This record gives sequence, structure tokens and C-alpha cells, in this order.
Amino acid sequence: MGFQRKNKRNMGATIESTFPFADASRFPDINANQDDFRMLEKFARYPLTFGPTPIEKLERLSKHLGGNVEIYAKREDCNSGLAYGGNKLRKLEYIIPDAIASNADTLVSIGGVQSNHTRMVAAVAAKIGMKCRLVQEAWVPHEDAVYDRVGNILLSRVMGADVRLVEDGFDIGIRKSWEQAIDEVKAAGGKPYAIPAGASVHKYGGLGYVGFAEEVRAQEKDLGFKFDYIIVCTVTGSTHAGMLVGFAADGRARKVIGIDASFTPAQTKGQVLSIAQNTAKLVELGKEIVEDDVVLIEDYAYPAYGVPSDETKEAIRLTARLEGMITDPVYEGKSMQGLIDLAKKGHFEKGAKILYAHLGGAPALNGYAYAFRNG
Repeated sequence: MGFQRKNKRNMGATIESTFPFADASRFPDINANQDDFRMLEKFARYPLTFGPTPIEKLERLSKHLGGNVEIYAKREDCNSGLAYGGNKLRKLEYIIPDAIASNADTLVSIGGVQSNHTRMVAAVAAKIGMKCRLVQEAWVPHEDAVYDRVGNILLSRVMGADVRLVEDGFDIGIRKSWEQAIDEVKAAGGKPYAIPAGASVHKYGGLGYVGFAEEVRAQEKDLGFKFDYIIVCTVTGSTHAGMLVGFAADGRARKVIGIDASFTPAQTKGQVLSIAQNTAKLVELGKEIVEDDVVLIEDYAYPAYGVPSDETKEAIRLTARLEGMITDPVYEGKSMQGLIDLAKKGHFEKGAKILYAHLGGAPALNGYAYAFRNG
């Protein structure tokens, strides 16, 4: 499997793939602004996504919140045909070349029972012809009767992943159960490639969302305006960190507002900073990333990681009923709750244009069927 130096999105070297990749000529906003795509030129990229994700105005939600701000969504949840897509695929596009180069035969990763990330690792393994070993820890104190049989974990099993349930609690750090799984694959004669939770603390974990920022800049030229704020859900940290680095290139690092959903904000903020600093060096940003660049709002992660509050549930219902846009109880529902509450409280200046990063995760909603049994 060879390498291509020319990328159809001009976003780095690309490994040749049989994945149907959208022709960049369909995206004139990207084609017309190729100078925007510079930071990732030297990195190999395996195409797993369709191309630039659409930005849509959430007109009814904006009006519902008083019309003082304009809310847009960048639909990362629609970015691929692989098992419902989502933000993890942007990250994996820059990790998979290294996995292939390592001659691995098994991708090994970890997450909670309803992990979006492990679903995406299973999908990618299937697509590139590797085996997949997944550790699913009991990160969420949730007792829905079908929680471990539907949604993300169901899809991972359908795609052929070797799924192992482990009764360990939530932690965004390196997990012993994951290291044990890697050792077990080796002991069985396999060649594992280790992908940490959320693909976050991997060396290349932040690159995909540097590309997100570059993509947004190109789309802004077509739209004729720049977004004043970017709202993103933050847990393991590399999505936020990559965005921070990407938007630092035009002075907007602190306009990236992370909504914590980990309920361990100090650990999460530290991990975002570490990943951002490492990523900035990789892409030769030329600017120092400091602690104050990490904007993380801690008010919406309660009562625990993966457990939706009444306010999170109401944000999910409101967005679904006004826009037909589905968010989940673990991540996007909490970041949407944060966006709605901040807008109501006047956190954003009148007329501000806000980009909500919809990172995917809707399949997890199936694990919370009882909570939404009446809609």
C-alpha cells in the first residue's frame, strides 16, 4: 500500500485507499483557498471521511434563544459512511498510516461501554482489513437494562470486534486493562497497534482537528464571515487541543470554548494543554501554547461522566424538536446544554456568530432508552 504526496483536500500526504473519497472539485470553498491548508502537509493521511463537513445555520434554535446570536453547526456527525462517522475519524486518518507502517494486524483500543471512539476503531479495522480488540470499561454508572447491548457497543460487535467488558471506573488516563489487552494480543502471536482512549494521547491524536480549523477557515471565506466562537465538547482532550492549535494560527485559540463533560476538569484541562503543546510542535505552529489558551467551562458535566442531567435531556429534546438534529447524553447533549445556557445568560456579545462542533455520538442515545421512553 503506497503513499500519495498529493491530497485531494490539500491536507497532507495520503495513503492510497479503496475508500470512496469525495472529489475536492465538489467543494469550491476548499479548492479556492488551498493556501489555508499548510500545517498538515508533511503528514500522511488515510482518507476515511467524505470530505469537508457541511456548516448549517440553526435558524430556529437561534430564534428560540432570542435571536441575539447566530448559531451554526459543523456536522462532523455526517462526515463518513463508516458506522455513522464522527470526530474520531478525523483523528484516525492521521493515526492509521502509522498503524499500517508498523505492520500491525490488530487495532487495540479502549473506552466506556457506549464509546463512540471504540465504534470508530472497529469500523476502521474492518475497512482496512485488520482485527480489532476493544476494552469497554464501566465508565458510566448507568443501569439501563440494555446499556451494554445496544448503540455503539452493538455496532462494534456487528463489525467483528473482539469486545471485552471490564468493571473499572472512569479515568481519561492510560488504563491497565488496555495495556493488558495489548499484551494478550502479543501473547497470542498477534501484532497489536495501540490506540488510547479517544485517540487523544497518541502522538498524532491532535492533528485531525488542526485540519478542522483549516477547513473552517476555508469555509469562512466562502461564507463571508469569521466565527466569533467555536463550541466543543471536551473529555479526553485531543479534539479541543487540535482545534486550539489550528485556530491559534489566526489568533482565535481562546475563542475555542470547551464544555467539559468529563466531570474531572482539572485532569482534562491538563491533558488538553499537553496535547496542544505537543501538536503545536509537530505542525511547527511557531507560537507557544500556554495554560490560559485552554478555555474549559466546567458547569455542565454533572452529575457524572456519561450521566445526563435533566438540563442535558432538555437540551437534547429542544435541539431535536427545533432542528431535527440528534445529540447524545454523554457528549453533544452536554455541550449543547452549555451553549444554550451561555447564550441565555448573555455570555456572547449581541450579533456573535457561534460554531457548534457536532462531533457525532447519536448511537449512544439507544443506551438511554428508558430516560427518553416518553420522548
